[in-house]
Amino acid sequence: MDHTIVVENLCKRYGDVQAVDDLSFTVGSGEFFGILGPNGAGKTTTLEIVEGLRDADSGTVSLLGESPWPRKPALLNRIGVQLQASSFFELMTAREQIHTFAQMYGVPNSRADAMLETVGLVDKADTRAEQLSGGQAQRLSIACALVHDPEVVFLDEPTSGLDPQARRNLWDVLRAINDEGRTVVLTTHYLDEAEVLCDRVAIVDHGRLLELGSPAELVRGLDSPVHIGIESGVLTAADAAALADDAEVSDDEVSLTIATRQPATVLAALADRDALRGLQVRGATLEDVFLHLTGREYRE
Repeated sequence: MDHTIVVENLCKRYGDVQAVDDLSFTVGSGEFFGILGPNGAGKTTTLEIVEGLRDADSGTVSLLGESPWPRKPALLNRIGVQLQASSFFELMTAREQIHTFAQMYGVPNSRADAMLETVGLVDKADTRAEQLSGGQAQRLSIACALVHDPEVVFLDEPTSGLDPQARRNLWDVLRAINDEGRTVVLTTHYLDEAEVLCDRVAIVDHGRLLELGSPAELVRGLDSPVHIGIESGVLTAADAAALADDAEVSDDEVSLTIATRQPATVLAALADRDALRGLQVRGATLEDVFLHLTGREYRE
C-alpha cells in the first residue's frame, strides 16, 4: 500500500505538557484512518502538525511525499481540512459561503454547486449559515473542505454535538467521500463511528500510541467475555450461574445477563431449557478496547 501520510517519532510539548510523545504511524492511500483517544490525548495537536498548521518539536511528517512544514501552497491545494469548530462568514447563505471558498481555490461555481448536492444541501442553498441546523452546518463545513477536490481530507470530530439521525446522515457523506478514492483521516470520540467507518484506527493517550489496527483486529485481540442476556425470570440467577464454570450473572429484574468466555456452552444450555426468551448476545466492541487501554477515570 502506498503511504499518503508517514509520521515518525513525532514530539510536541507545550510548557510542562507533553502533548505528543514519540508518535509514529502511517496512513495508506485511499484509507479511512481514525485517531482515537481521551480528551488531552494529543489527537488534535497531531492532526494540526500533519496538516501543516503547527511545527513539531522533533520527528518527521511526510504528507503526499512532502513535509507539511513550513507550509507549502501547492500542498495545501491537495488537502481539505474540517476543524472542530466551524466558522462561516456572517450573513452569507450556504451557496454564497461555498462559492467564496471555491473562488479562493480558483474553482468554478459549478463545482461548488455540485458539492452542495453531494452533501444534501441543495434545498438549503439560499439559507443563511447561522440558520442551518448543527448537522447541516457540519455538512456545509465538509463541502467547503472538499470544494477544491483534495486528495486527503482531515476531519476533526465532525459529528460532535449532533443528534443520532444527523450523525448517521453524515456517516453516509463520509463514506461517499472515501469511496471516491480520497484518503480520510478522522478524529472522533464516538467509538461506534470509528468502528463503522474506519479501515484502521490508532488509539493514543498522553501523546503516545497504544494500539494500531483495524477495529475488528483490536476487538479480537481483547480477552473479554461475551454478555448473553435473556428476559428476567426465565431462569434463576443460581441456575444461570451453573451453566458455565466462569459465568458471572447479574439481574436487574428486566434482563438477566450472563458474562462468559464459553458462549457456545451457555447458549446450548439455554436452548435445551427453552430459556431463550428476550435473547441478546453482545461481544466486545471497540469501546471495550478503548476503555481497556485508556482506563475509565474521568478526563477534563
